[in-house]
Amino acid sequence: MRIGFNPQKDQPLEMPEFIHQVIIPVYIPNQEGYFKDSLKIFQLCLESVFFTVHSKTFITIVNNGSCDFVKEYLDELLKGGKIQELIHTNNIGKLNAILKGLAGNNIELVTITDADVLFLPNWQSETVHIFQQVPKAGVVGIVPQFKMYEANCGNMIFDNIFNPHLKFIPVKNEEALVRFYDSIGWDRDYNQDYLKYNLGLEVNDDLKILVGSGHFVATYKKDFFQEITTYIGYKLGGNSEGYLDIAPLKKGYWRVTTYDNYAYHLGNAFEDWMKIGSKQENNFECVGLNFKKRRKVSSVSYFIKNRLFIKLISIKWLSRLFLQWKQLPKEMIKKH
Repeated sequence: MRIGFNPQKDQPLEMPEFIHQVIIPVYIPNQEGYFKDSLKIFQLCLESVFFTVHSKTFITIVNNGSCDFVKEYLDELLKGGKIQELIHTNNIGKLNAILKGLAGNNIELVTITDADVLFLPNWQSETVHIFQQVPKAGVVGIVPQFKMYEANCGNMIFDNIFNPHLKFIPVKNEEALVRFYDSIGWDRDYNQDYLKYNLGLEVNDDLKILVGSGHFVATYKKDFFQEITTYIGYKLGGNSEGYLDIAPLKKGYWRVTTYDNYAYHLGNAFEDWMKIGSKQENNFECVGLNFKKRRKVSSVSYFIKNRLFIKLISIKWLSRLFLQWKQLPKEMIKKH
């Protein structure tokens, strides 16, 4: 039996005070073997977020089946007001956990990050600056990597193929680039030319960006998550990462990365250097950005830019011509 009238019925939601969401899925099933240092690294990740984001940032943690100790730790963070949202699930897979974090919020920007990322000061202000200056940017990474332009960047390269400001530019932070590939277990026997130049776009005298973005940390416009997939059938890999790759392209958005490095990938083994920089506070404040929503591009445009064009410039002789045209030093072209 129901008595009376529910006072919440037909009440509109207030506009959110938050303008940037950070979603961190975390899976730490135990503290042994591979996961021995995972909680310590996750705590460094969170500490770096707390100290580098502005006050209008909504932090969502999705506990993707972690052990009871981690669950209790996260409950304390929520109780203490350090995070704004905590979702507990069984191990449903990384992308499904992210999808849970995306639902139920209407926040303009959303940063999706692994639980082993150390954020550096000014990452948020630099990210916002790029979105403001580059209207077609839909994904902004903060960790430069090798040859990012080769994946899911057909539309950006196509749109700028005759733009003289799209060209190979000197790497800004070689040390950080080396450190990233150390963190994922690569030997240093890769092509050393990759440490010297990366394909970028000189937007204006004060802003350079790199073409492409990695997956482990990036900020997305919420615009293209209006139609959210509800289930991905993999815990990791498979077609799971493809969802975050294809959604921006369907609206014609570009994937880009900051010119300088604004985060470190930590991996699963703690090292002393990781303590550095996690407590450098950021005083950046931001008002609502009110991005214009974009419509989906036509299937013909999508096919030409992201399928046909990419196939053409991957042909060996055309690829070399492209590298030469975009001013990669001649001595580097053959090995690139």
